[in-house]
Amino acid sequence: MAKLTVEDLPLEGKKVLMRVDFNVPIKDGVVGDDNRIVAALPTIKYVIEHGGRAILFSHLGRIKKEEDKPGLSLRPVAERLSNLLNKPVTFVPVTEGKQLEDAIANMNNGDVLLVQNTRYEDVKDGEYVKRESGNDPELGKYWASLGDVFVNDAFGTAHRKHASNVGIATNMPGKAAAGYLMQKEIKFLGDAVDNPERPFVAILGGAKVSDKIGVIDHLLDKADKIIIGGGMAYTFYAAKGIKTGDSLVEKDKIDVAKQILDKAGDKIVLPIDNVVADKFDNDANTKVVEGDIDDGWMALDIGPKSVKEFEDVLKDAKTVVWNGPMGVFEKPNFAKGTLEVGKFLGTLADATTIVGGGDSTAAVKQLGVAGKLTHISTGGGASLTYLEGKVLPGIAAISEK
Repeated sequence: MAKLTVEDLPLEGKKVLMRVDFNVPIKDGVVGDDNRIVAALPTIKYVIEHGGRAILFSHLGRIKKEEDKPGLSLRPVAERLSNLLNKPVTFVPVTEGKQLEDAIANMNNGDVLLVQNTRYEDVKDGEYVKRESGNDPELGKYWASLGDVFVNDAFGTAHRKHASNVGIATNMPGKAAAGYLMQKEIKFLGDAVDNPERPFVAILGGAKVSDKIGVIDHLLDKADKIIIGGGMAYTFYAAKGIKTGDSLVEKDKIDVAKQILDKAGDKIVLPIDNVVADKFDNDANTKVVEGDIDDGWMALDIGPKSVKEFEDVLKDAKTVVWNGPMGVFEKPNFAKGTLEVGKFLGTLADATTIVGGGDSTAAVKQLGVAGKLTHISTGGGASLTYLEGKVLPGIAAISEK
C-alpha cells in the first residue's frame, strides 16, 4: 500500500501532531522498559531536524475512573524522552484547553512537546465516557485543529479506532502520514503475509485457540507450515482424539480445531511430546510424555522432541512469523521450549524473521538474539489483527500517496 510518509510532508515551521506509542511500564514515577520510546526516536528526530514542531500524543494504560489518572500521567515519559533526545521536552499536564493551546503557540522550530495521556479524556467529571477510546468526533476535530500535519507512528494502537489516531487523521485529509516505525511494520508484516519468500513458516503459541482462529484460518492459505504450541495445542490434541489429561482445552472450540485440521492437511505441525506437571506451579512434579496425557497431569511446555521437530521445519524457512509462547513462559521451569525456539530463530541468517507478542519478544530479548532477527513488532494485538488479514483502522486512516 502506498501511504504518505513523514518524508512526504512539509515540516519546516509546521506544527506536527504525532501519535506515538508510549504505553510503557512506570513504577514509582520511573519508566521501566523504554523500548517503545526508543522506537519512536527516528521519526521524532526527523521531524525536529527538519524544522518541525513535534506535538506528541500517546495513551498510557486504561483509565476508567478519576482515581486512575494520577498513576497514569505521562510526565515520567517526558523526562525519559528528554534524556534520550538530549534536549528539553515540554510536558503539558492536560489534554485540551488554554494551557495546551498556549504551550503549542509558544513552540519554536525543533521543539518537542508531550500532551498528557490521551485516555484522560475517557473520564470526564467522574464519568467513564470513552471520548478517546470511543473516537469522539469532536475530540478528534479539536486535536486536529492544534496542528498543521499529522504523523501516525503508533503501530501498537493501529488496530484501535481512537480519537488520537483515526480521529485526527480523518480531520486532516491529505496531511496524515506514516512515521518510520509504522512504515517498517507495514513493510515487514505486509510482505511476510502477502509476498513471502518461501518456505514461509508461521509459529503460533499462547493459551487459547479462540484468540488465534482468525490468524490460523488466514495463514492456512498463505503459509507452507504452521507450527502450533502453547496451551492452544491441546485443543487440537482433543480434536485428534489424543488424551489431554488436565491440560488447557477449549471444549467449545474442538469442532473448530477439527475443521482447521481437515482444511490444513499436513500444514499444521503440533508438539509430539510435552513437559507435563501435576499442578500449575513452577515447582510441580514434572515429566516428559509423548502422545496421550494422563488424568492428573497437565502439559505446560513442549518437550525436547517437539523442539527438534520444530527446528527441522524451520531450518530451511525463508520467512518466519512468530507470535505467542510455546509453554507457560512466565514460569521458568516451563520456559525452555519458548527459549529454544527463540534461540534457533537467531541462527536463521538467510531468513526474514519477524517476532510479535509480549512473551515471544521477551524470550528473544532474554536470549540476546533480538539483534539477529529481522524485525520485532511493537504491537502484539495490532500484529495479530494484521496477520488475520483485517484492515487496521489506524493504517487505513493514513492518507494515500
